[in-house]
Amino acid sequence: MDAFDIMMAALRFNEKINQRDLVGLVELMTEDHTFIDNSGDIDRNMKEGWRRFFANYPDYRNIFTSVIVEDNVVVMVGYSTCSNEPRLNGPSMWTAKIRDDHVSEWRVYWLDQR
Repeated sequence: MDAFDIMMAALRFNEKINQRDLVGLVELMTEDHTFIDNSGDIDRNMKEGWRRFFANYPDYRNIFTSVIVEDNVVVMVGYSTCSNEPRLNGPSMWTAKIRDDHVSEWRVYWLDQR
């Protein structure tokens, strides 16, 4: 895969998050997909994790202002929005590890003191 294809895999994944498209997300995850949150907690059952997240935060969105690709890792900087959870509003950075056009790891870092 070239850098453009790697970047597009991560952007498609984020698009599915913003659309609350669980089926689409699962299709873009590797079998061993890992999610790591801001506190470093790891979740390997993200089909259920995203289902709960979408139920709890129905208007959550990620907006990227910068996207960089290095090898098979995409680094996205921007901010998230969510009307019912102030901790989910603010500047963030995400990383996505891409393998065979699928996301093997999605990680979020808050860039402020929430």
